[in-house]
Amino acid sequence: MNSPNNPCNLPTSFPPQHQPQQPGIEFVMNPRPEFQPPPDCVLREKKLIDKVALITGGDSGIGRSVALAFAKEGADIAIVYLNEHIDAKETKDMVEELGRKCIAIAIDISKEKNCKIAVQMVIDHFNKLDILVNNAGVIYPHYNFEDITDGELEWLFHVNVFSYFYFSKAALPHMKPGSCIINTSSIASFIPYGIAIDYEASKGAITSFTQSLAKNLVSRGIRVNSVAPGEVWTPLIPAAFTAEATASWGSDTPMGRAAQPYEIAPAYVYLASDESTYMTGQTIHVYS
Repeated sequence: MNSPNNPCNLPTSFPPQHQPQQPGIEFVMNPRPEFQPPPDCVLREKKLIDKVALITGGDSGIGRSVALAFAKEGADIAIVYLNEHIDAKETKDMVEELGRKCIAIAIDISKEKNCKIAVQMVIDHFNKLDILVNNAGVIYPHYNFEDITDGELEWLFHVNVFSYFYFSKAALPHMKPGSCIINTSSIASFIPYGIAIDYEASKGAITSFTQSLAKNLVSRGIRVNSVAPGEVWTPLIPAAFTAEATASWGSDTPMGRAAQPYEIAPAYVYLASDESTYMTGQTIHVYS
């Protein structure tokens, strides 16, 4: 009988068997390993056809690239942003040019009531929500730990961490088995730079949040994963760093350059699609 985590009714146990040689012979196994999806569980040509995705910070940068990548795979999109209206309109227009529907919601996600409002707007417009991408974030680099102000610390955690809680909590009543949540972590969660301690701590919190929420929701057939990008060229960079630092952004990586958002988006497509049905609580690292 199919379950939320076994929609293709794959084996959950196997008859006792042993082979006296290494590495073993597949031909004599019982049952044989499934080397392609069963006939009644074929993956669709477009990976996200008719899915609905809500993407915070979807107006630009990684969020915009994810919105477009999802739309190319057949999803309708809701982007949530603060006040970058021109960027948001560009993204909305590009999604619609791909033949998919898109709504843009300008709202302050640091407040729980606003996150609830945004989710309800998505439900009112699309009548469902399949994919939540918690992506919005801010950063205030400080070389001296003592320079981090209370205001910056509180605002950063409200945007970078609390909003992930708020949106996940608001979205869950509308999610069904097969739905998923994808969080944006960072290389800074695993290899801190030491110049944005509050930001790096927030990304560490996101990594733990992903793992914990995944275990909590797995019995409901809802997967939770994250993507940890490295140095990516997005509007967050010139907004956070000096002109000098921006000019050389990413040049010290093994690749010798910063990543572009479109190079990060495929990880989100994978985590949102049926190709990752056996992955939850994990982080995909996309950096050199």
